[in-house]
Amino acid sequence: MDQAKTIVTFSTKGGVGKTLLAANIATSLARDNKYKVLLVDLDLQVVGDMARMLDILPVKALVDLIYQLKNEKDSDKVKLKDYLTTHSLGFDFLTALIKPQQAPHLQPQHIKGVFTFLRPQYDYIVVDAGRAFSEIMVATFNEANLLLLVITPDILSVYQTKWSLDTLQFLNFPLQMVKVILNRAESLSSISWQDIKSSLPCELIARIPSEGRTVMQAVNKGVPVVIDSPRSKVSLAITKLVDSLTGNPELFMQRQEIDALHAKKAISGMPVDFWNKMGMTAPLDDFSTEEHDELIVLKQRIHSRLIEELNLKRLDLRVFTDTTQTKALREKAEKLVTNLLTEESGSIISSFEVRRKLVVEIMDEALGLGPLEELLKDPSITDIMVNNKDEVYVERHGKIELTSKRFISNEQVKTIIERIIAPMGRRIDESVPMVDARLSDGSRVNAIIPPLSLTGPTLTIRKFRKERYTTEELIDLKALNPAMSEFLKACVVSRKNTIVSGGTGSGKTTVLNILSAFIPSNERILTLEDAAELKLSQEHWVRLESRPPNIEGKGAVTIRDLFRNTLRMRPDRIIIGECRGPETLDMLQAMNTGHDGSMTTIHANSTHDVLMRLDSMILMSGIELPIRAIREMIVSAVDMIVHTARLSDGTRKVIQVTELAGMKDELHVDLKDIFVFKQTGIDSQGKVLGDFHPTGYIPTFLEDIQIRGIPLSEEIFKVDRT
Repeated sequence: MDQAKTIVTFSTKGGVGKTLLAANIATSLARDNKYKVLLVDLDLQVVGDMARMLDILPVKALVDLIYQLKNEKDSDKVKLKDYLTTHSLGFDFLTALIKPQQAPHLQPQHIKGVFTFLRPQYDYIVVDAGRAFSEIMVATFNEANLLLLVITPDILSVYQTKWSLDTLQFLNFPLQMVKVILNRAESLSSISWQDIKSSLPCELIARIPSEGRTVMQAVNKGVPVVIDSPRSKVSLAITKLVDSLTGNPELFMQRQEIDALHAKKAISGMPVDFWNKMGMTAPLDDFSTEEHDELIVLKQRIHSRLIEELNLKRLDLRVFTDTTQTKALREKAEKLVTNLLTEESGSIISSFEVRRKLVVEIMDEALGLGPLEELLKDPSITDIMVNNKDEVYVERHGKIELTSKRFISNEQVKTIIERIIAPMGRRIDESVPMVDARLSDGSRVNAIIPPLSLTGPTLTIRKFRKERYTTEELIDLKALNPAMSEFLKACVVSRKNTIVSGGTGSGKTTVLNILSAFIPSNERILTLEDAAELKLSQEHWVRLESRPPNIEGKGAVTIRDLFRNTLRMRPDRIIIGECRGPETLDMLQAMNTGHDGSMTTIHANSTHDVLMRLDSMILMSGIELPIRAIREMIVSAVDMIVHTARLSDGTRKVIQVTELAGMKDELHVDLKDIFVFKQTGIDSQGKVLGDFHPTGYIPTFLEDIQIRGIPLSEEIFKVDRT
């Protein structure tokens, strides 16, 4: 038997369908026993998805095979079938891991040996390689004859694909080795395949149509779609792709060519300076490696003794809600840590500054939030992301960076999570493995632990900005311009219903705060939020916050519950921090029945996406309405959409101000842009260049604004042709 051709599917963007395609390609190759095929699940970010998709339960994994190959001198004695799960459709299946605990046993240096063992036994090996440019993924690429880069027709996927191709070229993978598959081609509101093809430097070899219902039906059955619906468009496209793969050997790079590249060390693994070039290097620590390791051991020793001396394991976590008790406990602990440090350190620490720093760090770890304390105090940091004990990232000035902060153990991360949520009557354990909460300063917290998080306890904190931005500050930051500010103020004062849309971290809440500041002080304002982030300056302001279920799963109060109650509280304005569910219908009905000037935010990628999001959220309420009726309700209720975005340089801007100007026809809303941000390029420092422009469209409600005595000139809407 010839050496197997190895096909690797990958994408750095999740949700593009690469796992589905890998499974169906393998099925098509093996159908009617035409070829001997092995399907390998090497996606370490979502372990087990492919097995569930195929309704199989593997007992052994790739790590088990690697262990056997390492310990058996004669590989011919290793029985491959003991590690495989043979599918009824004729192909063999091998998963990388069965349990998360096995992950450390799968190392990049193992990949070459295991593929060398597998190749002679198959015609084709199909690999789902995941979506992170890790050492394992690069090692897998080294063993491939063909890389299939899966893309969907949206701007984020196209951007990620270009980044992936740049990275592959930097790693010296030839572009002729990479082919592109466009999944969900011709989706509604998508980028055309012609535009995608012309924008990419490698060949687009297949377009898979979008048939969501057919695909999901097959996935839910645990049957490949090419078997469940063989005559569907998506199945016929996959079959055509497989025919192309088997009929065109020139699509595959030969092993001799790959081995020649290896001999030249062209593809020897992740280059030393790769992460430096990509701007992802961790900052150097304050100590040398040897000294740093000794200090970690010292801190662990003192930390353990402190816990024992103060009996911290049995400490009631509610003590942290009492300022007096917390202060007394910290004073007692500080004296103890200082004495223990003198006792334990010997001659390791000669510097007073380092000694003082260690006392603070140990105190923070034992009684505070550990390495997070310093990050929470840094005003330049907006987000803190803990992936596990060794990886703490922050977002600073719109850019994500890896810090030098580390936790002693994953158990310490979990302890800090418990310390955050316990005073609020919440818990986190295997039965409740994820939780949302709020720090005392208003910062939002999300935590998720194993078994849901495979990398260890994960914590994300969105810091609460204590100061309110002013319109002038946003203009100085070039988040909008004076004409837009003047128009938005007139809209709020004249009680126009407004939706602020945008992606995560795009500045929606900041813009909502700015708009709220324009509300006259003599009006009664009610705000409804899941996590209190709004900061209003008006005195007549009632703040309401939803409540999650208690430990017994009871007592939840949703935004929808709060909204229904606000209608009995005589509000002039209702502001919902974010609409994300059935409360959307109530909000639109209130806007339609006398509560003008209401505002909310919605997650969406564009003003057009807002309409689709509203459609789906209204249907979530259980009301079965035709799309036409929903769209008419939206147009009647909402006057304007203000769309925000975070650009490639990390800056946040209002990039569209759009009026809902009525219905174009029975199904389509007439969206009219009033102001837009036009990007003109990027400077040498990576800063986005561009400016705000009026489109020339004059809002239909301008006369209503002027009748109310609000001075707003038509001049601000005119296009500057100079």
